This record gives sequence, C-alpha cells and structure tokens, in this order.
Amino acid sequence: MLRRLHSEQPESFAFTPANQAWAEHQIAKFPEGRQASAIIPILWRAQEQEGWLSRAAIEHVAAMLDLAYIRALEVATFYFMFQLQPVGSVAHVQVCGTTSCMICGAEDLIAVCKKKIAEFPHKVSEDGKFSWEEVECLGACSNAPMVQIGKDYYEDLTVERLAEIIDEFAEGKVPVPGPQNGRFASEPISGLTSLDLRESERQGHNASVHLAVTLSDTVKRIDGN
Repeated sequence: MLRRLHSEQPESFAFTPANQAWAEHQIAKFPEGRQASAIIPILWRAQEQEGWLSRAAIEHVAAMLDLAYIRALEVATFYFMFQLQPVGSVAHVQVCGTTSCMICGAEDLIAVCKKKIAEFPHKVSEDGKFSWEEVECLGACSNAPMVQIGKDYYEDLTVERLAEIIDEFAEGKVPVPGPQNGRFASEPISGLTSLDLRESERQGHNASVHLAVTLSDTVKRIDGN
C-alpha cells in the first residue's frame, strides 16, 4: 500500500509546553549522537496531540532530532500506526480484519463503519467526529471480533453493539471497553471448566478495563494540559 501525506496540510506545528518537555526528556535518554533513536515515541506524541501526523509535525520532529526530513518521513510512512491524514475528532475506529476476527464477523463490523461513519476507510464522517480503517491483528484473537478505539479494545462485538458504541461516543459518552458480551476477560464463552473467578472479579472489570475506567483515559488524546 502506497502511503502519501494528506493533500491538505496545516502551515505549522508546535508541541504544547508539556509535550515539548516530555519529548526533550525522551531525547535525553539516548547518548550523544544517538538522539534519532527517540523518533518513534516523539512522532507518536505528536500524533496523540493532533490526532494525525502532518508534514509540519514530521518536519518539527526531524528538526528536534537533527535529522534530514526524509529520514523522519521514512519512519512515518513505514509504520501503519501513524495516521497521515486527519481522523475523527471524537474517535478513530480500527477494525481488526485478520483471520480470527474475519471468521467471527469482522466484515460485518466493517459494514457498520461504512454505514455509520463513511463509505471508505480514512475518510472522516460528515460531522467530523469519526473515521475508521481495517488493521492487521491486534492480538485479541480469543475475543474476536474486536476493534480498537483510542487506547482501548472493544471485544466480543456484534453488529448491534458496535453501532451502539459509535452512537454512545457521538453522544459524548465513553463506552466501557473490554468484552461486550459479559465475559470478564478471555475465559471460554461457554463458561469455565476448571478454575473459577473470584466473586470480586465477577462483579468488576479485568485489570486493563478497570484502569481505563478509573483514569477515564480511553479515547482522550495527550495534549500536554
């Protein structure tokens, strides 16, 4: 797949003061002459601040690391985790389309995204709130089909539940991530056959979901404020 920079670009980019300090701290972790090794986390921070990587952001990071622009561009275009075009202001939905999820209904989830967001991937919805794409395996095969939205996984999805999740985001809510069918984690869907969950676990969330809910840190981007 050919990855190009978006046709419409902002004139400039600057980190927030807090993100600038964070980036400088990352650079300081590396010995003199090896600062370029910090490029991936700093590009990622720029993306979390803006939602996507513009040419101005890539140039800014390259200058911070004393790199030729083309070297930073090579990294940004090589890794698919970097978004090279604007994404939805509320949520960017990444649908896993690899084997386990495909067998369990990923194509149906993609159809939901086409209907509720936009016909084509990487196209922002008419209201500017959402975008979507199909991605490679996200490592939650036992909870297929699933999507990643922001930092969190929404697993064991049905067509109806994904549609509800998108609607909830549109209403300003943040749906609880994790399994959406009542599972605690990735235990057998038919029920446990050996070890049993503690009662406290039955009534709560698994550790990952609990942390996300406690921090209210799901689709929230790092803006340095």
